[in-house]
Amino acid sequence: MSTVQDIEAAVEQLAPEQRAQFRAWFDAFDACEWDLQMDQDLGAGRLDWLAEEALGNLAAGRCTDR
Repeated sequence: MSTVQDIEAAVEQLAPEQRAQFRAWFDAFDACEWDLQMDQDLGAGRLDWLAEEALGNLAAGRCTDR
């Protein structure tokens, strides 16, 4: 399976229970990829601007606890 089309065709051939297993596996895989990217972005400082913006909003009184 070397192409997306091959993978799609293989998934279409799965029984419903197998698709559910695949879906659960893919959700976990995707979540791990997301977490890894977030960790890399945090470590590289690419999200620092978000914290600075939030702290600026807090200092300016633009935040509520609702």
